[in-house]
Amino acid sequence: MSPITTAAQSPTASPSSTPSPEAKTGQSPSSDLAKLESRVQPSVILVTVFDPKGNLLRTQSGFFISADGRLVTTARAIEGGVNAVAKTADGGIYNVSGILEVSKELDLAVLQADVKPRKLLRFLELNKNCELSVGTKVAVVGSALAGSDGSARESTITSHERDRLEVGAATPLNAVGSPVVNDDGEVVGVVISAGERTIARPSAALDSTLTRVAEDNEAHWPATAETRATPRPTPKPRLVYAPAPAFPPQASRPGLSGTGRFRLTFDANGNVTNVQVIQSTGNRLFDESAIQTLRQWRSSPSQGWAVTVPVTFQTR
Repeated sequence: MSPITTAAQSPTASPSSTPSPEAKTGQSPSSDLAKLESRVQPSVILVTVFDPKGNLLRTQSGFFISADGRLVTTARAIEGGVNAVAKTADGGIYNVSGILEVSKELDLAVLQADVKPRKLLRFLELNKNCELSVGTKVAVVGSALAGSDGSARESTITSHERDRLEVGAATPLNAVGSPVVNDDGEVVGVVISAGERTIARPSAALDSTLTRVAEDNEAHWPATAETRATPRPTPKPRLVYAPAPAFPPQASRPGLSGTGRFRLTFDANGNVTNVQVIQSTGNRLFDESAIQTLRQWRSSPSQGWAVTVPVTFQTR
């Protein structure tokens, strides 16, 4: 393995809220919209999907709907995929173990991410009681990872049908998969088409999709299930997802550095089952950051294998 080097970057300003198209030029977003954004945005994610060869298929927005890692995105986002990861704005990276339910007719998909039992995951509640009507004030909230494109956009519902909402505000294309929320931060819709016209599925349609998820339903990727049903020789394993560990902000003193070596063990499905410290970086924060990120690595299916990875942290 080639060494991995993580360098501290200069501080950058957090993305600011972008006012809706209806707002006057130069006008700042309202404090209520800013508060709504700060409450909703931590639950909004980017879902990155990979094909059977480990190549990137696409990245689309989504959001968590339960503390155990259930998330919602569009059916188009996962089409042709056999693996995915969900990324949160706080640096979290979660392996998506598979699909729980998908509706191509509604263009909705419910996925399951691997979340540690005691992880305090932020998620959104569905609004099941509100009868939406034309003129109802709503907001489309994207991921903070999308920069200004992910900022909350306030608008109103301009059209409402049984399985279709239309929102007055224009939204960026990467808003597809984002939640449409009310003033309380509850999900009233899921964006399925963005641009000059923003189309969403109402929360009732999403709720009907969720009700089809059985209690004992096990998440899986279709291609993975097909491979298991037809055994064939396992190819030589290779890494398909290997992000570099993030530099701990609290350890970014000038001249601070450290190099360590970590041994990763993968199971047959390509998941990391163990990260062993072969040589510490000499800094507890560096070691913890490396272990947390290396646990998210994925490899192609195999009979199980291990690899030793050198990691270097250094300030610039």
